Amino acid sequence: DTNASLLVIMNKGYGKKTSLSEYKIQGRGGSGIKTADVTPKTGEIIGAKVLSGDAEKEQEIVVISKKGQVIRCSAGEIPSLSRATQGVRIMKMREGDSIASMVAL
Repeated sequence: DTNASLLVIMNKGYGKKTSLSEYKIQGRGGSGIKTADVTPKTGEIIGAKVLSGDAEKEQEIVVISKKGQVIRCSAGEIPSLSRATQGVRIMKMREGDSIASMVAL
């Protein structure tokens, strides 16, 4: 799917989508490509999911925190950004809380 994108969620509530066309194909000995600017502000990557370009606006994302806070939103609401960026705040975290898991429905 040429319109597919990669959804990435970080443990401090940040996330973003990036078009798969921004990721070049590498050979077996490739060292990898940076997908997100991981900082103390964003936290580490918790989950990633490839979203189909045709059905992206219909897909929903559910994110849950370690303290039980849950959000559900359309994948179309999450902005598409370039590959090596921090992303935007998807979920406002309470003090001492962090993202536990995410799933795309």
